[in-house]
Amino acid sequence: MGFMQKKVFRAGLSLLLAFWVGFCGFCQPALALTDEQKLISQVWRIVNRTYLDETFNHQNWASVRQKVLAKPLKDQESAYSAIQKMLQSLDDPFTRFLNPEQYRSLQVNTSGELTGVGLQIALNAETGLLEVLAPISGSPAEKAGIRPHDRILKIEGISTQKLTLDEAAAKMRGSIGTPVTLFMQRDTEEWQVQLVRDRIALNPVVAELRSSPQGKSIGYLRLTQFNANAPMELAHAISSLEKKGADAYILDLRNNPGGLLQAGVEIARLWLESGTIVYTVNRQGIQGSFEAFGPAMTRDPLVVLVNQGSASASEILAGALQDNGRGTLVGETTFGKGLIQSLFELSDGSGLAVTIAKYETPNHRDINKQGIKPDKLISSEPITREQIGTEADVQYQAAIEFLAKNSVVAGAA
Repeated sequence: MGFMQKKVFRAGLSLLLAFWVGFCGFCQPALALTDEQKLISQVWRIVNRTYLDETFNHQNWASVRQKVLAKPLKDQESAYSAIQKMLQSLDDPFTRFLNPEQYRSLQVNTSGELTGVGLQIALNAETGLLEVLAPISGSPAEKAGIRPHDRILKIEGISTQKLTLDEAAAKMRGSIGTPVTLFMQRDTEEWQVQLVRDRIALNPVVAELRSSPQGKSIGYLRLTQFNANAPMELAHAISSLEKKGADAYILDLRNNPGGLLQAGVEIARLWLESGTIVYTVNRQGIQGSFEAFGPAMTRDPLVVLVNQGSASASEILAGALQDNGRGTLVGETTFGKGLIQSLFELSDGSGLAVTIAKYETPNHRDINKQGIKPDKLISSEPITREQIGTEADVQYQAAIEFLAKNSVVAGAA
């Protein structure tokens, strides 16, 4: 064999060996992974591919995976704990792991009904404390006087600082008729309350035709949650009110903590002839958008009621109607949750919620931690469920007055 032939052969052999070693170095650990390690790797890959913050909270995400897999995992629970610890390093309370029971509960929560106390909750990103987004209308929590931004310090004597968001929710759910004790805080006041669990109806729409003092027929719509049924139920309600002669509307989003992004988009389309509803921005900065393409179900004047318990999909809808000039916002500045999560089902039936994007209103407002300021700021003292939409409801009365004046202006034109 000549010199050049030997040189080519050796170079080719070196390349072959390099490829063989490299390939086996890649595949061998994968073959050796246990079920627990495979689950951790699946979570890591999903976050690596989709998470909003490309710095992963200013850390080497690959190194995080290596450290987690280097530790022994004796069973499924140890894998779950390792995943939770891995996700906690992101410092994002909305990116979280759900065990199979928690995952099923979340699916029920966005589609049907549940048994519990009726609280929508979140971890405050700044304080790390468990906070009430809003009590569900008619629930034991609402009847007990619990309000948005109240803090839950303990559940059955267990500090909520030791619990994940889903563990806290699971502890408050349970069989109908069973009690659960919460230790609460509002400003500097602390108190204990015992609630009796009940079936929580998740029918999200309340609709009534009302008459204003000026003789105007007003369609009053209260939306309590953006679940899968919300767009269809609201469309039916608008259609019915139109047939009954409504010539103006009040859409009440107060204490609505949000829900499904798609539900918010579809409901915006019921009111808008055209225009952008919301922009979504992922970690590459790529903007997607959802558009209205008409026809709207009604062009009648619209007032949207919001308060500090209006969050997430409520803010998407309110921002779309405000920026497109379709509705006038009355009430208080909203909660300020401008992040979007996607839900992934994992190989063992558990789930993973990941913050994949942020959203901006049609005018490119980023409302995260800021909220949406209403056109007409009206503060309100807490009222009971029975007082909503009555003379005792100052925000509702402000909406009625606005529609009366708007009617006069329209008539003069």
